[in-house]
Amino acid sequence: MNESIPTDGVYMSDSNTNVKDAPAFHENPYCKALNNAKDIQFDHADVEGNAQNGPVVSLSFASLFDALGTCLKDESSVLLLYSLVHGNCDFQEYVLVRTDLDTLLMPILEMLYNASRKTSNQIYMLLIILLILSQDSTFNASVHKLVLPSVPWYQERLMHQTSLGSLMVVVLIRTIKYNLSKLRDVYLHTNCLAILANMGPHAHKLSAYASQRLVSLFDMLSRKYAKLAELKNDKALKVTPDQMEADIISDDTSTELHIYTDFLRIVLEIINAILTYALPRNPEVVYAVLHRQEVFQPFKNHPRFNELLENIYTVLDFFNSRMDMQQLDGEWSVDKVLELINKNCRSWRGEGMKMFTQLRFTYEQESHPEEFFIPYAWRLILSRGFSFNPGAINLFPVEIHVDVSCSLLLENQSGFMLGLSFQFQPCPEHENNKY
Repeated sequence: MNESIPTDGVYMSDSNTNVKDAPAFHENPYCKALNNAKDIQFDHADVEGNAQNGPVVSLSFASLFDALGTCLKDESSVLLLYSLVHGNCDFQEYVLVRTDLDTLLMPILEMLYNASRKTSNQIYMLLIILLILSQDSTFNASVHKLVLPSVPWYQERLMHQTSLGSLMVVVLIRTIKYNLSKLRDVYLHTNCLAILANMGPHAHKLSAYASQRLVSLFDMLSRKYAKLAELKNDKALKVTPDQMEADIISDDTSTELHIYTDFLRIVLEIINAILTYALPRNPEVVYAVLHRQEVFQPFKNHPRFNELLENIYTVLDFFNSRMDMQQLDGEWSVDKVLELINKNCRSWRGEGMKMFTQLRFTYEQESHPEEFFIPYAWRLILSRGFSFNPGAINLFPVEIHVDVSCSLLLENQSGFMLGLSFQFQPCPEHENNKY
């Protein structure tokens, strides 16, 4: 392609220009080719009949879809899938209309299930792909209607005839719990909850196990919230000689408490969405909420949560009253409770329920995604044994007529970002002032 890229490979700019805004970053011929790739089964002209500018890559989306499904355990394949579903609208639409979504989703969910063996970058990419797909209501409806005969890699319990949507809920909640105990990465938490929130209103026959896990997630986060609230109160009452250190600890606790408040609200929004928009189709969720109704009690009058709990208590009051009216010989069994719930789900009209705006999350790429993707891509390239000299690799362009400092962001195994500054100086021993 006729791109105006300097022959020496160094982008020249004046000192007032941000090098990240240079054409070298956002005018990438390879990315353009991926984003404009067309399915070979369709004409190269777009729907309005306008011809594409320049050459267009044509390939079989069906073959690409199947190939990606077989090799997603390879990190570079995950990056390719991300690039396609994020940048290529035609491919994203193709994926969303496929009836065999398990071809892509099962390997993704299996890798999330084995999150302890994956890097933070891999987990991020997998979750972002799911988040992009979950923005579509058709996708959310489809995954709940696709029934899996078995899930051989899920070890905690046998899963037979469970829906793909139920499996997604279980694996995402498992990822949250793993993250809470090991990584403690807020971004990862938020992505998982965002996917669950997008799926919530479209839940259909959520399994007993998935429903129990959802209520269990609220319980786990609420216990963490209670500990932080108690710690904050103790710090406020405790007198310490080093007041500055005490203030820092107090601020950190307050920040974490605020984060968990938001997490709890999102989980309540998810449960709310299922009970408000899909209760008759989800008796197992009603059962799980009834069975563990005590976990909601501490938050019933809490100013940050009470409005979201009103609908949950409307449902609880309705089904508790139906159980109280039932003349029963002996104890309530699981089957008898479910029978009563199923019977009353059919007569449920949602009276007294408040209609909240559906919580909906969308993915937006950062303004400078190259800070993450370029080092990540080069790490993968070097790990494959390509004979590049690592010392000669220029990840980001630098100006050659002035001394410049730039920062390189590296991510360690715990997910923390480390900033390393480098000073570049001309080397007089080399021609053309090489660096």
